[in-house]
Amino acid sequence: MSKTFRLVISCPDKVGIVAAVSQYLHERNSSIVEANHHTDAEQKWFFMRHVVDAESMSVDIDTFRKEFAVIAEQYEMDWYINSSDERPKVMLMATKESHCLNDILHRWHTQELQCDIVGVIANHEDLRSMVEWYKIPYHCINVPKDDKMPAFQAIESAIDESGADTIVLARYMQIFPEYLCNKYRYRVINIHHSFLPSFVGAKPYHQAAVRGVKLIGATCHYVTADLDAGPIIEQDVIRVRHSHSATDMVRLGKDIEKLVLSRGLRYHLEDRVLVHGNKTVVFAQ
Repeated sequence: MSKTFRLVISCPDKVGIVAAVSQYLHERNSSIVEANHHTDAEQKWFFMRHVVDAESMSVDIDTFRKEFAVIAEQYEMDWYINSSDERPKVMLMATKESHCLNDILHRWHTQELQCDIVGVIANHEDLRSMVEWYKIPYHCINVPKDDKMPAFQAIESAIDESGADTIVLARYMQIFPEYLCNKYRYRVINIHHSFLPSFVGAKPYHQAAVRGVKLIGATCHYVTADLDAGPIIEQDVIRVRHSHSATDMVRLGKDIEKLVLSRGLRYHLEDRVLVHGNKTVVFAQ
């Protein structure tokens, strides 16, 4: 695939935004290969994502940023432009469950996910051999129950030293402290093994079994200081029957968790997710 630029915009809704952006791109001979717009009528907020053929543009990306800033100021835009050849750096985190971690590693290995995985942080040694088969650094950082802060400071150092842009909690069964949630705002992605907002917290499949639900699901969301309440990126469900036990639901749920997390991560890596308040606009493909 040829090199592209991804222009992402979020701003108050006004007449003329699309025309102004389109006119600028036209004057730079830009070929638009994908275009997405959405207006939140209640919030009066506008969202846009354009993918442009980089080879068609008459200016480079630095010149684009400088020139486009004039339009952005006029329309009060929160915006950025990324190049498809700038591969995001991803740090994965896990505990003992391997299904989500293994799925992401496989998708990365087969180049389905366009990123560089810079390491895996875990609080147990169980997954080391699997990770190191992919020649990825493995950091085992134990998190003691009585004093977790030193462990999270070590995790913070490992993330910062790796240069990771995105942190993925691939069934990492520890609660991120508030200061890390704030530091890595909208950069930490979690998979919750439930269709939020139902069944938050621990053992959601067991909660669902007791409740007698007919659908179970999984939710990929950004991590915030409010447990399992961050902006939702992706969700999916699978049907269950009265004959399914909690163990059956765990087995079935693992398939949904893998799919939802990988889709949510791909949307994030491709700049398809725009956060506004505690909601997201996802220009999925």
